Amino acid sequence: MNNNQLQSAVASIREQGVFKAEIALVLGSGLGNFADALSNTTRIPFADIPGFPISTVEGHSGELVYGFLGEVPVLVNSGRVHFYEGYTLEQVVYPIQILKALGTKSIILTNAAGSIREEYAPGDLMLITKLMNQTGHSVYPSDTEPANIFNPELMDTVKQVAQRASVPLKTGSYAGLNGPSYETPAEIRFLRVKEADAVGMSTIHESMAAFKLDMQVLGISCLTNYAAGILDQPLNHEEVMETGIRVREDFAKLLSELVIEFSI
Repeated sequence: MNNNQLQSAVASIREQGVFKAEIALVLGSGLGNFADALSNTTRIPFADIPGFPISTVEGHSGELVYGFLGEVPVLVNSGRVHFYEGYTLEQVVYPIQILKALGTKSIILTNAAGSIREEYAPGDLMLITKLMNQTGHSVYPSDTEPANIFNPELMDTVKQVAQRASVPLKTGSYAGLNGPSYETPAEIRFLRVKEADAVGMSTIHESMAAFKLDMQVLGISCLTNYAAGILDQPLNHEEVMETGIRVREDFAKLLSELVIEFSI
């Protein structure tokens, strides 16, 4: 999106309130309840923001939320868009550009993902330590993607916070594909050879766009199902939603502790 449209969107947002925070979150499928923990919230539907792409997937409420966790101001994109909804790469990362323009310095990207490892069960939370871009698209020119966008010291802090909050946390690599269909067992076998631990249809481009905009980036997956071929049973979005609901209290607790930690 061009700078004029970006500035127009920011002006439109700030007509509704302050909407300025150094910490932002993007909430994936079924994980939007974190926004309910905020106080003094102002909510703007994505549809009311100039140029903002609209979420069409179940479990994505589709609104920008500004509120406070204690005394810490926070911005939340409750929902996101994906390639498979028919959006361009430019549209997929536009919400990240909006957050940057609203003052974001640190961003936590969450998603629902499929587990590729049998020992990583549905309901587990996984700190993303490495991205594997399997989409064929990138916000970076060819062959210039950063080797890793996640700061080791920041990830160590997340592990310490999770331990202190008594929230079990796995770590692993996240492979991003385009969707919309779930991966085939053959694709999952390929990703296991590549040492991926989880697979999903988001987060890759948002992470890279945020890193390119000099934000500190964290990614956390809620493992909602086993990927295709791990178990002898079909995959469905209902399982994703049900697992998200089952673990959302732990997830919201971890996110809240992280927001407080990063605000210090």
